[in-house]
Formats: sequence, C-alpha cells, structure tokens
Amino acid sequence: MRKALAEFLGTFAIVFAGTGAIVIDQASGGMIGHPGIALVFGLVVLAMVYTFGDISGAHLNPAVTLAFAASGRFAWRGTPGYIGAQLAGAFAASGVLRLLFPGSASLGATLPAGSAGQSFVLELILTALLMLVILNVSSGAKEKGITAGIVVGSVIAFEAMFAGPISGASMNPARSLAPAIVGGHWQHLWLYPASTILGALLAVPIWQLLRGDESQNTTST
Repeated sequence: MRKALAEFLGTFAIVFAGTGAIVIDQASGGMIGHPGIALVFGLVVLAMVYTFGDISGAHLNPAVTLAFAASGRFAWRGTPGYIGAQLAGAFAASGVLRLLFPGSASLGATLPAGSAGQSFVLELILTALLMLVILNVSSGAKEKGITAGIVVGSVIAFEAMFAGPISGASMNPARSLAPAIVGGHWQHLWLYPASTILGALLAVPIWQLLRGDESQNTTST
C-alpha cells in the first residue's frame, strides 16, 4: 500500500504540475511559454524521484513499470497495482484541473500537430531514449543513484523542449490518457499508450545488449 500510494501521489504531482502548466499558460496568455512548460515537467519529475524513489522506485509511468518488469528488475505480480495507482493519480490530477479551470479546452492533452504516424514514431523514440537512461542510471554504482533524479528530469525536460510542439512529448500513457479522457479528446487516444509502451519495451533489449552479463544480475522487487 505504501508503494501504491507513492506511485499515486507522484503521478498526481506530475500530471497536476505538468499539464497544469499548459492549462495556466493558455489561461494567462502565454506567460509560462513552451520552455517553461518543458522545465516544469522536468523539475516535477526530478522532485518526485527524490521524494518517492526510496519507497516505490518512483516509476510514475505505466510504460516504465512494464519495461522494468520486462527487464527482470520488477516483479510482474506488482505491475497491476503500480499501473492502477499511476492511472488513478493521473485521473485525479486531471479531475482537479477540470474543477479549477472548467473553461480549459484541452486540459493539457497531448495531440499530434502533424500526422499521427509522425507523432507515433517520435513518441516511440523519445520513450525508448528515456527508458534507456532510466535503466542505466538506476542500476550499478550507488553514486549513480544520487544523480538519477537530475538525469531523468533533464532528459524529460530536453525531450519536451524540442518535441513538445509536434507530439506533446508525452512519454507516459497515464499523462496522456487522463487529460484526454477527462477533457473529452478521444481522437488519437490509442497513439500515446501504444507508442510509449512500445518505446519503453524497445529500450530493454538495447539495455541488455549494452550491459551484457550485468543486466542478468538484477533482481526483481
């Protein structure tokens, strides 16, 4: 229950702050700006990794949980509870934002600026890169754990910075599903869960190839 609560609270904070920055930027006439929104996403992830990392591992993302399980570093039996808590946190955050900003048209939903195929490939690559970083900085020497939050938050910030205007730079099914469903944006609903989960899973064999025997010495928790 402690781990599920940590995943709920961490994912709530990410969706509330990240998509909230988009909503407030729209409501304030662009006072935050795209670089500011990307920075908010990176900073809130950094903060949540340090806050909940020693409790649940701070997955905060269904795609990350599935990839950790596929890599053998997380028990498959724990995935339903983690993913359920992450989705609940995301939907709770979007629900609060709907109450606070009933006039928001998007609630920060991720929608392709171009073709669906373009955003699908972009999200797949973005998530694969993110997951590859997560797998590497969350294993190995202890000092790597000290900087894990900074590294992961930085990756999310820079990917959101350059890819956000095209695909929304989701990299997280919960982050995309919650504002889309609560806000009534049903078009392209399949795109972000499919692309981000596939991208995260794609990172696993790449990580195993790079780490060799080291990747076989991990244990599930």
